[in-house]
Amino acid sequence: MQLSEILTTSCTRCHVAVTSKKRILEKICQLAAIHVSDIEQDELLESLLDREKMGSTGIGNGIAIPHGRLPNSSKAVAVLITTEKAIDFDAIDNREVDIFIALFVPENSCQEHLNTLQNIAKLFSDKKIIKQVRRCNDDQTLYNLIQQAS
Repeated sequence: MQLSEILTTSCTRCHVAVTSKKRILEKICQLAAIHVSDIEQDELLESLLDREKMGSTGIGNGIAIPHGRLPNSSKAVAVLITTEKAIDFDAIDNREVDIFIALFVPENSCQEHLNTLQNIAKLFSDKKIIKQVRRCNDDQTLYNLIQQAS
């Protein structure tokens, strides 16, 4: 599944003011909770934190792909946030992160989850796309860029 298929304008935010790993994960869950029925924001956060305990989802170059599983859900949800300032996210290259692409997938969709993560990682391995994402100044422009790129 492509990011463009599961990302909505209401889950796309540009230049969010956050100062910590926990705060960005909370913001991600706040946005995702709108699109997920029967799962509370706290449960979404717990899912992301559980995954982060296994190792940071900061993939390098200022990018992180936090992800978690949704019990009793049939649809995937994506959240894309850029931050005003890069924050420490324990990324594999020790760089601070300013682009967050979060993914929540149904618990029993393992292969779809892996394919979607792979597609997101491939999209954000393109330095041109990364530069364009960082240049976006508003939510709609950021959303439109992803729709065109993926």
